[in-house]
Amino acid sequence: MEHTQSVPPKGNRAKSAKANRPDVPYDYHHLGHVKEQSRSKKTLWITLWLTLFFTIVEVVGGIVSNSLALLSDSAHMVSDVIALGLSMTAIYMATRQPNARYTFGFLRFEIIASLLNGLALCVISIGILIEGVRRFVRPQEMDFKLMLIIASIGFVVNLVLTLVLSRSHHEEENLNVKSALWHFIGDLLSSAGVIVSAILIYYTGLMFFDPLISIVIAGIIFVGGARITKEAVYILMESVPDKFDLDEIRADLLAVEGIEDVHEMHLWAISTDHYSLTAHTFVSPDIQPFCIILAANELLEKKYGITHSTIQMEHASIHPHGEYGREFLRHQEEQQHADPVVTER
Repeated sequence: MEHTQSVPPKGNRAKSAKANRPDVPYDYHHLGHVKEQSRSKKTLWITLWLTLFFTIVEVVGGIVSNSLALLSDSAHMVSDVIALGLSMTAIYMATRQPNARYTFGFLRFEIIASLLNGLALCVISIGILIEGVRRFVRPQEMDFKLMLIIASIGFVVNLVLTLVLSRSHHEEENLNVKSALWHFIGDLLSSAGVIVSAILIYYTGLMFFDPLISIVIAGIIFVGGARITKEAVYILMESVPDKFDLDEIRADLLAVEGIEDVHEMHLWAISTDHYSLTAHTFVSPDIQPFCIILAANELLEKKYGITHSTIQMEHASIHPHGEYGREFLRHQEEQQHADPVVTER
């Protein structure tokens, strides 16, 4: 028996082909929307376990010695454990591939973790400040020997962890590790402050040194937390990163042969060192459009390190742009009249 194969109508062929296509993953080859931070991952795991161990030691020591400086340091260490947990989560999330819903991948979780860590630093510093003022009013006795021993051990531990995180941050720079680093800078200052206050109180008998130094440290921690929070908010608000000058980039794009105008330009950071740029351009019909795109993308990548760019080419007389487009056409016409040689098209 002869079988006839039904042919779908011409208009439905594309739909039919699309429906029969295998499940092909989305292609994001222009910019890897993932981060493999092996150095940071290893460093954060080591730091997390050491911090967790010493946090328990400081909490017990602070309660037994009745030292606010030591308790404030231990409270900050608790926040470090949470901060490191967030940072570790962000690093693992950053390795996940983008999909149809999260087309930029999960890199932004790094910024969310940084924001939470920055806010935590600010909240903790305010808590230490309040308790410091309270102890100014009502000084309390402390066990100086235990306070000094635990603070000295804490200083060594925090110094080592700060140096380890600092090196990791320089090798794989990102806001997430930077926020964790600031937690340990605060810890290092707190441990140093406990040691100094213990020595001063021991030799002078003046109990106000304990809350005074705690308040100073709280101020330093607050400044660090505020900076991290500010930077994270700027990225989440998709502001132009500080390292770029939008007017300079616009001028360079206008210097590309074939580009006559640049407008509707946006530049933002997905996460640390992952930038995206979009721009609309009026282009000359005399230049091959692929050549224009190639030149523009090459400029952005080589001079500015922007590998993820989308340039939309337009013609002012075809694509409506309101008063802006009419002004551009008027200016173009005036230039043609002013030019003694007019090329026939």
